[in-house]
Amino acid sequence: MKITKALPLAALASLSLVLAGCGGDASTTDSGTTGIQVPDLPMATEIGESEGQVNIIAWAGFVEDGSTNPDADWVSAFEEETKCQVNRKVGATSDEMVQLMRSGEYDLVSASGDASLRLIAGGDVAPINTDLIPNFGNIVDGLKGQVYDTLNGKSYGVPIGRGANVLMYNTDHVAQAPDSWAPLWEEDTDYAGKTMAYDSPIYIADAAVYLMATQPDLGITNPYALDEEQLAAAVELLKTQNGLVGEYWNDALKAVSSISSGTAHMGTGWQVIVNLAQGDGGKVESVLPKEGATGWSDTWMIAAESKNPNCAYKWMDYASSAEVNAQISQNFGMAPANALACEGSEANAAHCETFHATDEDYYKQVWMWTTPVEQCVDGRTDVTCTNYQEWTKAWTEIKG
Repeated sequence: MKITKALPLAALASLSLVLAGCGGDASTTDSGTTGIQVPDLPMATEIGESEGQVNIIAWAGFVEDGSTNPDADWVSAFEEETKCQVNRKVGATSDEMVQLMRSGEYDLVSASGDASLRLIAGGDVAPINTDLIPNFGNIVDGLKGQVYDTLNGKSYGVPIGRGANVLMYNTDHVAQAPDSWAPLWEEDTDYAGKTMAYDSPIYIADAAVYLMATQPDLGITNPYALDEEQLAAAVELLKTQNGLVGEYWNDALKAVSSISSGTAHMGTGWQVIVNLAQGDGGKVESVLPKEGATGWSDTWMIAAESKNPNCAYKWMDYASSAEVNAQISQNFGMAPANALACEGSEANAAHCETFHATDEDYYKQVWMWTTPVEQCVDGRTDVTCTNYQEWTKAWTEIKG
C-alpha cells in the first residue's frame, strides 16, 4: 500500500490529538533509575483458546476492517484466523483512553507515551510476556526498553511505530536548506511572522532540546526532565518565540495547507504532513536539525484485568507481523516497528526510507515524547522535576 492522500487524511484528524503528548527519549533510559514506583502485577504465561472477542481502544487508522477505506482491512483476516471478533473504539485523546481502560471494558489500547506511564503506574495495564509474541523479536532495537513502556526490567508495551517532529520548510521562500532550529527560536530570524509552532504543552520539550545544544550550562540531559530552573529557561525561550511565530497549529490539515501554500515558510511538523503537502503540489521539504528533535511512538498495552487475554495476545502478535505492521504504518503515516515491514515490495521499502524506519542513527537524535513527572526520568534524585500540570500552566502563560 503506498502513501496516498486519502489514507493519511483519514488519520490526520486523530493524529493532531494523538501526538499532543506521546513518550520516549533519544537514548534508551534505564527505567530502573527513574524512581517511578509501579504495582507488581503478573504477566501471562501461556496463550489459551480464543475467548471469541477482543475489545480495543485505538487511534484512527490502527485497527481497520475496510469500513473506512476498502483498501485498509487487516481485521477481517485476523477474525477469520483466530475466531476473535474485534470490537474497536476509536480514541479521541490520551485522557479519554486512560479513562476507558480504567472502566474495565477494554482488553487493549494503542497507548501514546503520555498515557502509557499513567496506565503502568496506576496498575491499569499488565507487563507483557514477549516470549508469547514471536513477532516481537523483529521489532527494531530502538523501540525496545524505552522509559515510556518498560519499567523495572518489564515490558508493558509492544511497539507499533514511531516518527520524528521535523523542521518543514517551503523551498519557494527558503532558498537554502536549514540545518538548525535557530530560525524558529532566535530573535534575528529572517522568518519572523512566517513560522509555525506546535500548539501543546509538550512543545516545551522542543525548547528544551534547543537549549541542550545552545545553553549546555543549564544541565538539561533529557528534555522531559526539567527542574524549576530549567523549565523557567525553556519558558523564557518560548516567550521569545511567541513574538516571532506566525501561527500555532494542532490541526494537521491546517499545517498541510499553511506550509504548502507558503503562508508559513517553515515550522515544526511531521513527515506525513510533508508528504501530503508535496502531494498537493507544495514545494515542501523537511530536515532533522543538528540539535536533534522530539518525536513520538505508540505501543499496544493489555489491560491488567483483561477479560479476553488470549485474543488480546493474538492481536498483539498479529498486528506486529511484518505484513500487518506495514499496513498500519503506511495507513497512519509513521515508521513501522517491525524491521521486516520494510521488505517484500518496493512500496514498503520506499515508505521505510521516507520515515527512516530502520535508521537508528537518525532516531538516536530524536527524543520520543514522554509525559513529564516529578520523578526525574533522567535519573536525578537530588531534585524534583516539573510535571505535566506545571507544563500546562506554563504553556498558558507563554501564549498569553
